[in-house]
Amino acid sequence: MQAVVYALRRTSTILAVVALTLTLTAALTGVLLAFYYEPTAGGAYQSLQTLATEISNGWLIRTIHNLAGNLLIVVGLLQLVVMFLSERLRPSWFTAWISGIFLILIAIGLDWTAMILDWSQIGFWRFRIELGTIEAIPLVGGYLRQILTGGDSISTVTVAHLYTLHSYVLAIAAVTLAIVHLVSLVFQEREINSEGAAVTAKGDRVDLDRTIRSVEEQQGAVVMAKSNRVDAPSEA
Repeated sequence: MQAVVYALRRTSTILAVVALTLTLTAALTGVLLAFYYEPTAGGAYQSLQTLATEISNGWLIRTIHNLAGNLLIVVGLLQLVVMFLSERLRPSWFTAWISGIFLILIAIGLDWTAMILDWSQIGFWRFRIELGTIEAIPLVGGYLRQILTGGDSISTVTVAHLYTLHSYVLAIAAVTLAIVHLVSLVFQEREINSEGAAVTAKGDRVDLDRTIRSVEEQQGAVVMAKSNRVDAPSEA
């Protein structure tokens, strides 16, 4: 059982490295896309079409960017399951758990804010439907809709707002959380190894004390046997 738990803990650390790699990949490809992307209502679609057809390997960069973002969500969810099975659901793993959960939420937010950045028909109508859901939230729904759209309709201001959230706010938060998540897991892994080494050293010391005590008892028995032999009267 301990071997299984150890393997799961190592797996969670590896998944944290994968999550950080995916985050940095998405960030790097996002920077490359930003050189050609035009965050306007009409220019967004045309700039992405130009990127895919006229820029060398532009389609590949965009594909990698989309895959990295989607895989980050999958890896994050898998990471939570592995951490739970590896008995990392305890107070000492608070930083790892919180950073992992928020990293998943940020990854979902990145995917959500990207839906209208290509200014496609599917993205436009999907965003419009979800705006209705957001507006139905009591008290704050109307304010959230105003913040996202920047007005009464979906326009260039809307694209600019979501582009800012996607490329700056959420992207920086994702990279930060991925680093914090990995560092916290590595730190806790070293802490567990130190505790294990201390327990092993304590066990070795106990075994050594038992060995010394056993040797002393044997020596005492030998001395006592010699003393009894000397005190016994000779039969002559």
